[in-house]
Amino acid sequence: MRNWIIASTLSLALVPAILQAAPSDDAAKPKPVAKAKAEHPHKVKAQAKAKTAPQPVAAYKRPSAPAPMLASEQPLDPDRTAVAEQVHTGRMVCELGNAVHVTPDTQNADLFHVQMNKLVFHMRPVVSATGAIRLEDAQAGAMWLQLSNKSMLMNSKLGQRMADECQSPDQMAVAQAMKLSPPVSLLEGLNTGANLAKK
Repeated sequence: MRNWIIASTLSLALVPAILQAAPSDDAAKPKPVAKAKAEHPHKVKAQAKAKTAPQPVAAYKRPSAPAPMLASEQPLDPDRTAVAEQVHTGRMVCELGNAVHVTPDTQNADLFHVQMNKLVFHMRPVVSATGAIRLEDAQAGAMWLQLSNKSMLMNSKLGQRMADECQSPDQMAVAQAMKLSPPVSLLEGLNTGANLAKK
């Protein structure tokens, strides 16, 4: 009986020592490797700056000017339509063996293709104060001028004629009539009036 009491007392005294010696669950786990913060502090600072740095503002772009309207995009004008109706079309025989072809643009009303050899112009009627029929390709700097008895193709930028004395059948008839009965000179009319006054 005495031995049993001594054994019990010893076992109770050893329990705290055993518990202290046994590793806890937390102690049994391997300690994590130190974070990069401790190993590379300069990298961490750079990352922090990158996160807090303000984002660059997109550069302001000035709106571009609208592109000039092409001849085919411009609205129809009644005055230009009236001019277009008077344009002679077809093959025009010119001086020096040249020829100019004037054909309506089938896809764009009031526009014409004016061609001489390999040169092709896309022309639009222009209202003229003189009453002459005029077509222009402003971009190419070319002009087709139609009078009652002849037409001419001009380089409006250089002020030079590219083709002259071009005639349609109607213009040939007018030119022939002008040769047979030339218009009375204004000076001749004044001389005749002066002669009658003397009488």
